[in-house]
Amino acid sequence: MKKLEELLSSSKRINLIVTISIIVVALIITVIVGIDIKSFSEYEPYFYEGNATEIQKLSEYSPRIEGTAGDCDIYVIKGPDALNKDPKDCPSILLLGGTHPNEPAGQIAAVTILENLVVHDDTIVYVIVEANRSAYTHSHPQEASPFYYTLETKSGALRTFKFGSRATNTNEQWPNPDVYTHPSGQQLSTNDTRNLNRAYPGKIDGTYTEQIAYGITELIRQNDIKITIDFHEASPEYNNINSIVYHNYANKIASDAFMELDFAGISIAINVSPETLHGLTHRELGDHTNTFAFLCETSNAAQGKIRGKFTKDLITYYEPDKFYEAAKEVTEAWKKGEEGALQLLYGYATTIDERVARQVATSVAIVGAYNMSIDKSGSSFEHSSQERIAHLLDCGKINFELNLDNELIGVGTEKNSQLEDLYYLFIDEGVGYFLHDPE
Repeated sequence: MKKLEELLSSSKRINLIVTISIIVVALIITVIVGIDIKSFSEYEPYFYEGNATEIQKLSEYSPRIEGTAGDCDIYVIKGPDALNKDPKDCPSILLLGGTHPNEPAGQIAAVTILENLVVHDDTIVYVIVEANRSAYTHSHPQEASPFYYTLETKSGALRTFKFGSRATNTNEQWPNPDVYTHPSGQQLSTNDTRNLNRAYPGKIDGTYTEQIAYGITELIRQNDIKITIDFHEASPEYNNINSIVYHNYANKIASDAFMELDFAGISIAINVSPETLHGLTHRELGDHTNTFAFLCETSNAAQGKIRGKFTKDLITYYEPDKFYEAAKEVTEAWKKGEEGALQLLYGYATTIDERVARQVATSVAIVGAYNMSIDKSGSSFEHSSQERIAHLLDCGKINFELNLDNELIGVGTEKNSQLEDLYYLFIDEGVGYFLHDPE
């Protein structure tokens, strides 16, 4: 009996030691992960600001977010003739990157334009590279995604960018309701309550995400920004990929941009924004402001589910994923009508260089199409009142260029080949080639 008691006592000691060891290991892991997450949330990527005439804060348009993680920078680049004019009387465009930080080509497209922009006449270009800056302070749970990825500049230096979450950090907005009710009354899933691209036009006293959306809407409204382009990505399995989604008021501009891209050999689809799907930029900004609203989608393997291990190479796709490459072969067989083959993909997984090339070329084509309408005395602005058309004609064309490796790529429509040159310049050199070295 005594021996049995000794054995039980020994067993209890061993169990206690094992339990304490597990707790200690768990605490160590928690501390290490906590330090990593804190370091990630505080990391500030470098963006070259030398082209900006001024840098505004989003809180100037949505005061309640002042000083918080979501109070992003707005880079304002003005042509020389715009410096002493009311922004409302200037031809202008807003480029939105970073709505979803797990869609990296959207941010890099905006960054590339910001860092290579030459603005003429009285044109004003507004650029946001971290539209939901709060979502850059954390990562998507259970995805095991890297926090960072790098791009190599012309000199061989590395630029580090954050790969964040699709949604606002819960530090700023919690808890999630079981059902998110948009201000329009539309009901969406619980996850969409922290999705910036479900929160437009936003509310000044709404959820934190709605306050960010409100700020962007007010930026457009108060400055009468003529065109808004929101850069996005989606998984290769998504059926609305490599496309322009546009507000119905911008139908003719989207059609003309599509034709210009097609002439340049850049395959793209165009889709009108559903009138009953609320919260998205291409619907709400067109409904609640005078801007012509567009959203661009490219094919991002890092968002898909067919993929293998989640690595930095999956984000840039400089090292192809074997599963997506196999899915491409199956889809190609389906296109050829081979028996048993399936359409697994709607857009093939591709490098960040091609995706950024597509985003930038699309934005140039959209502006070119807008300028064509100005040339035609506003004939493409079908929905607009005569007073609005007269105002747009008086403001005139949007006039800027991208100074890429001493090649000036403008937004005019005289040379369709310019778009092709622009597209392949990014693919041949790599997008990092056109980024500034970090300082």
